Amino acid sequence: MTSAPAAPDRYDLLVMGRLGVDLYPLELRTTLEAAQTFSKSLGGSAANVAVAAARHGLRTALVSATGDDPFGRYLHAELRRLGVDDRYVGRRSEYQTPLTFCEIFPPDRFPLQFYREPIAPDLTITGDDLDDVAIVRARILWLTATGLSREPSRTAHHRALDYRQMDPLAEQSRREVRHTVLDLDYRAGFWPSPGHAARELAEVLPRVTAVVGNLEECAVAVGEDSPEAAADALLSRGPGLAVVKLGADGVLAVTAEQRLRIPAYRLPVVNGLGAGDGFGGALCRGLLAGWPLEQALDFAAAAGAIVASRRECSTAMPTGEEVAGLCARRAPDSDPQPPSDP
Repeated sequence: MTSAPAAPDRYDLLVMGRLGVDLYPLELRTTLEAAQTFSKSLGGSAANVAVAAARHGLRTALVSATGDDPFGRYLHAELRRLGVDDRYVGRRSEYQTPLTFCEIFPPDRFPLQFYREPIAPDLTITGDDLDDVAIVRARILWLTATGLSREPSRTAHHRALDYRQMDPLAEQSRREVRHTVLDLDYRAGFWPSPGHAARELAEVLPRVTAVVGNLEECAVAVGEDSPEAAADALLSRGPGLAVVKLGADGVLAVTAEQRLRIPAYRLPVVNGLGAGDGFGGALCRGLLAGWPLEQALDFAAAAGAIVASRRECSTAMPTGEEVAGLCARRAPDSDPQPPSDP
């Protein structure tokens, strides 16, 4: 039997969180009651971010879990096919792999139906599932709010943050890009209430270097529903970078020194669900390459627009060349940095 390849010395991106199977109808503007045919793909926000980053050449791994069933076996194979290391994705024989169905009504209505009860395997991650060395050494650790919604996953996420503060590579880390990112990824049905989510997020925000979310998610986290106020409130909680995704209105990013507004790319929308995950993976690409923040955000916005113009999420993630091409078409006089190994 062929053994799994050895883990790299360090990952560019280590992602913790949601993983499942997406089943999307092939018919647009059709309710689930009426839909007859579906496409199957890997899904879950954390997994999609991992796939998006892998498409840009980043060494990427996912910390999650599936059921020990046919859908779980499919996800493990699909992660590997799409370039994501699945060695930290467990198999839980007592639970079923989650399924997510979607209705597709472009440009802005995509209701989801989740099947994640009694608990999704990705929420059963414990401290024993974590590789402290991989977490410490990863250039970016990406966490999601969903992972904080239930135990034992919540405690595992805090353990990962504890490990992140144990830095035997401190001297090397000061010389390179290194981030701990919280993706707000709020789903109302996963939490007892928005207030419960806000309290859990308040504990984590001071422990991360960057936070990313859409305006609704930011409002849950900090109680502000205008982009500027939400970004400022997030920044005041401790992260050094706050990114507010605004859909068709672009993206706002705030640091202590900068306040940037990046316009959206205008492509026909087919399915907007994976756009934020495509944005996240591309943002990691730009941050690790050391690009100016404006360039990294523009690259991420272009990646998100490309994903929204396609039906699925994980398999819709573009390559760096595709994204750079779209960036160049919007700014023909600019000289965008071409994709290269980070």
